[in-house]
Amino acid sequence: MRYNIIGEPLPVVICELDSNETMITESGAMSWMTPNMKMETTSGGGLGKMFGRMLSGESLFLNRYTAMGGKGQIAFASSFPGSIRVVSIEPGHEIVTQKSAFLASEATVELSTFFQKKLGAGLFGGEGFIMQKLSGRGIAFVEIDGYAVEYTLGAGQSMVVDTGYLAMMDATCSIEIVTVPGVKNALFGGEGIFNTIVRGPGKIVLQTMPASAVAGSIIPYIPASSK
Repeated sequence: MRYNIIGEPLPVVICELDSNETMITESGAMSWMTPNMKMETTSGGGLGKMFGRMLSGESLFLNRYTAMGGKGQIAFASSFPGSIRVVSIEPGHEIVTQKSAFLASEATVELSTFFQKKLGAGLFGGEGFIMQKLSGRGIAFVEIDGYAVEYTLGAGQSMVVDTGYLAMMDATCSIEIVTVPGVKNALFGGEGIFNTIVRGPGKIVLQTMPASAVAGSIIPYIPASSK
């Protein structure tokens, strides 16, 4: 599989597949393709994985696209201004992404649900609670909302992140959803009630313009009759 990413800040990744080569994607992510690309909708691993994707806000089914009878082309466009990151997945280098960040991958990449350990806070913690884990082996494409900022955390190092701004992290990192300390801070600080603490070791990728934050900024300007 060969690929080319063009068009930032509204990017698209155009993939060139050899005959019988397959890619997987969430339902609805395909933008255009050559006529010899065959689509097959699958559960992506049975009822358990379907239920996990439902909890993480993803579509229940995955689509498989295979080039039939020769080379094929398929394109996947980003759903929000930002960038598309290329990640090489292999045993020992697995990543965890925010829900809706996974765009497409080679068929040898496996998708599963990553749960934040503390269930109580997670139920109310937004994007930080349920994320997606990419494992197996192959190339994956991940959407970043806005500009991407990378940090490498050592063992024992951590970063406090406003919910929604954590786009991606190495699977060696861990996260915890915590409440903002102090009632006054939580109610009047304007930063929300929950934060995500990310702990190393591993690399984290933060995004500057999560879609959820943009939506929250726009809502006050929508006329009441339109809500």
